[in-house]
Amino acid sequence: MPESAVPRVAAVETAEAFDLITMGRIGVDLYPLQTGVPLAQVESFGKFLGGSAANVAVAAARLGRSAAVITRTGQDPFGTYLHEQLKEFGVDDRWVTPVPAYPTPVTFCEIFPPDDFPLYFYRQPKAPDLEIRTDELDYFAIRAARVFWITGTGLSEEPSRSATLAALKARARTGITVFDLDWRPMFWHGDSGSGDSGDTGSGDTGSRGPEAARPYYAEALRHATVAVGNLDECEIATGVREPRACARALLDAGVELAVVKQGPKGVLAVHRDGTEAEIPPVPVEVVNGLGAGDAFGGSLCHGLLSGWELERTVRYANAAGALVASRLACSSAMPTESEVENLLARA
Repeated sequence: MPESAVPRVAAVETAEAFDLITMGRIGVDLYPLQTGVPLAQVESFGKFLGGSAANVAVAAARLGRSAAVITRTGQDPFGTYLHEQLKEFGVDDRWVTPVPAYPTPVTFCEIFPPDDFPLYFYRQPKAPDLEIRTDELDYFAIRAARVFWITGTGLSEEPSRSATLAALKARARTGITVFDLDWRPMFWHGDSGSGDSGDTGSGDTGSRGPEAARPYYAEALRHATVAVGNLDECEIATGVREPRACARALLDAGVELAVVKQGPKGVLAVHRDGTEAEIPPVPVEVVNGLGAGDAFGGSLCHGLLSGWELERTVRYANAAGALVASRLACSSAMPTESEVENLLARA
């Protein structure tokens, strides 16, 4: 997008500067209340707020941070439910508005602990959160936020793609700007079928997905200060897969901090100043691995805002993710400070 296409910062200033503003996906998660059962045989479901951007904001709010989300819902009862949930979790919903043309997305999953959690996205004919437009954004608030968080899904389709890049350019690397690589191939192909859980990536890169995505990922990395992703996501962004090579490539692309999730091998974080941290997983009995990455993200923001050393920040975020993996839900499972500290003490 040319610089001339970036709208100017809004003239009317937002009254408060948030600790965290996220931008991207929201929806309703319908999770089975029976584990180890194929979706076709599930008899009852729990309803939860979902979507990576919304969950990261909830995770940060649970840790005492002021958080808001920029997204869109359908103009329907599920959209009303999401507003109610955001308010209940303490997340500001002023930039969550309805798109009458499209229904609020729903997502189903299957739960086969410890490591198989297929997701089924229903985001057709189009998800409202991909209808965020450049002329609707509060650029002053985006620039003023201490942390601004965007996702790869937001780059998958217009007008969300242009709005996401415009927000990054208006922010101009002010404060902490996090790019959650968030690779979901079905969103790039228009395929609403099954994918894998957030921390493992899908592995199904298709014939055109990576090639279509990589230029937009490169552009976003130019404006981000932190990149977070698993090995599949890092490979989409950089073309390499070995963890340290991924970190180096992300740093070369422009970020100050590269966070590479390695699944059962833990997390590698490398800062441009040479500081590194490689943290093993926190052992827990996994109930549902979905949402662990979002808990990690919200807690990572909390640690960065607190000015902690890199190792402490990553260790804390790892523990938060482990706690959510040990619980059924995602948003309502996000831990408090005392819960994270207690797990770290026991570990």
